[in-house]
Amino acid sequence: MRTLWVLVLVALAVVAGARELVVYTYDSFVSWGPALAIKERFEALFPGVTLRWVAVGDSSEMLSRLIAELQLGLPTADVFLGLADVELPRALAHNVFQPYDPQRIPNLADVPAELIFDPTGHVLPYDHGYVTFVYDSELLPEELVPQGLEDLLRPELRGKIIVTDPRTSSPGLSFLLWTIAHFGEGWPDYWRKLLPNLLAITKGWSEAYDMFLAGEAPIVLSYSTDTAYSYIEHGSLRYRAITLGGEAFRQVEGMGIVRNTKELELAHAFLNLVLSLEIQELMPTTQWMFPVNARAKLPPGYEYALIPEKPVSLDPMLVGEKLEEWLNQWQKLLIGG
Repeated sequence: MRTLWVLVLVALAVVAGARELVVYTYDSFVSWGPALAIKERFEALFPGVTLRWVAVGDSSEMLSRLIAELQLGLPTADVFLGLADVELPRALAHNVFQPYDPQRIPNLADVPAELIFDPTGHVLPYDHGYVTFVYDSELLPEELVPQGLEDLLRPELRGKIIVTDPRTSSPGLSFLLWTIAHFGEGWPDYWRKLLPNLLAITKGWSEAYDMFLAGEAPIVLSYSTDTAYSYIEHGSLRYRAITLGGEAFRQVEGMGIVRNTKELELAHAFLNLVLSLEIQELMPTTQWMFPVNARAKLPPGYEYALIPEKPVSLDPMLVGEKLEEWLNQWQKLLIGG
């Protein structure tokens, strides 16, 4: 009996001493991305520590969840991974992150300064890419392949395009901002004309791309690396990314330490690991995004990844000021306003 109690006490001590790092991210980072490799490497570096991913939606949804939990004082994540650069003002306005310490992140030295999109020192980039459209070359006739944003309005494309919701999806938000940057005050008129051509506006990228792969529509909002994906994964050039008038919207994705974490040391170690050469060289073929570590090599087949001649972006601070107004206008368009 005494031996049994000793074993129970030892087990309780182990449980009490167990450490966990909770990381919020978006669903495709776990289902498609390098999450498992990061978890295995991190737990090997820190025996006795469990890395737990939480990913139950797209990036905007997960950020909303994090903000709500912080406001309510609920237990939440230690790190958030998946913040689109255009959502930085929202995160800063809600005081989501605490500043990181560059001295604890030695791999930061390999990240070019132009990719550091947060001048306040709260969020670090971990990958970057370009949001654009992708078409199925077996379903869409060559003469209907869009050459510019205006071509998406062609009546022959009615019900043939899938996009994502800018309220819940970072690619969807990027596309909305792309149209604002391109058309200026005329963007609502563009969207009124575009809506009949949309088969679906999905909550997140994963749902949209699954519909596209199932052949439900021949055009989907996605990323400029998708042809590289088609070639590397399937030996095929069936799914082809395009730039529209040489344009695509540049997206940099970031990660940061949640303000109330009690695992500051582990959180910094996590950021450093994600920026390591080992993990960064996984980004092109798991995230299908470009790495931010300048020493990371791109794999064969990435010659099919498009880099637009005229990358489009908007000042994140302007986005912070105007985003609520723009989203309200966009939502009214959906109900015919």
